[in-house]
Amino acid sequence: MSETLRNANGREVLKLHMLSPARRPVQVTQDLASFWSTTYAGVKKDLKGRYPKHYWPENPLVAEATGRAKPRGT
Repeated sequence: MSETLRNANGREVLKLHMLSPARRPVQVTQDLASFWSTTYAGVKKDLKGRYPKHYWPENPLVAEATGRAKPRGT
């Protein structure tokens, strides 16, 4: 997703809790577009060292979702 979800006919922005692979909160945001463009790189840097077996795409907006730690062939 590139933009934050809204409800109540677009009047309310949802608050999203971004979780680590261990399901612990890493970031809370109401601006998903800003998270992907600015904050994701820092979060990725921190978590990539802690969770090296997981897939951390350079551009998450075009990356294919996977249920595996790393997609096949990567």
